[in-house]
Amino acid sequence: MKKLLKSLPEKDFRLYRQTKRDRLRDLDEDELIDLHARVRNARNKHMSVYRREAAAAVTDKSARGAARRTTTKNAARVEALETALSRVSRRLGAVAKENAAALKKARLDAARTDAPSFAGAGAEDPAAAKAPGGKVKSKQKSAGRKKREASDIAAGAKRQAKRDSR
Repeated sequence: MKKLLKSLPEKDFRLYRQTKRDRLRDLDEDELIDLHARVRNARNKHMSVYRREAAAAVTDKSARGAARRTTTKNAARVEALETALSRVSRRLGAVAKENAAALKKARLDAARTDAPSFAGAGAEDPAAAKAPGGKVKSKQKSAGRKKREASDIAAGAKRQAKRDSR
């Protein structure tokens, strides 16, 4: 691996070193997003070089197996940058999850301090409305619930059409 890393251009080698675990710990989410983009661009650059040279080698050698031996260095570069990209992606995912949890907690805390108390007798939650049957109906529907209801409506229409065609 060391020999391979030495074969990377200096710019890409520095980029690879920035993806080490101890260096990733110090970065915030925006810096990680920037690093992720730079590593992905470097990987894509080497990937396109590898593919171009491999395609040219196939036409020269008239066989993919023989051409593979000529492009191993570029393939190894791509593999090294892919490893670096996966490290950055994993860290970015963890940091994003932590930030989302912290933001959610902050919003819930702010909502609790700003919202009036509905603990009184007979008080209704303003987020829920009474449906005609006396059931509590939520104002917001999730995407899954909308899909299920649309599917039920379509199934009912299909059954009705089948009955009508008799």
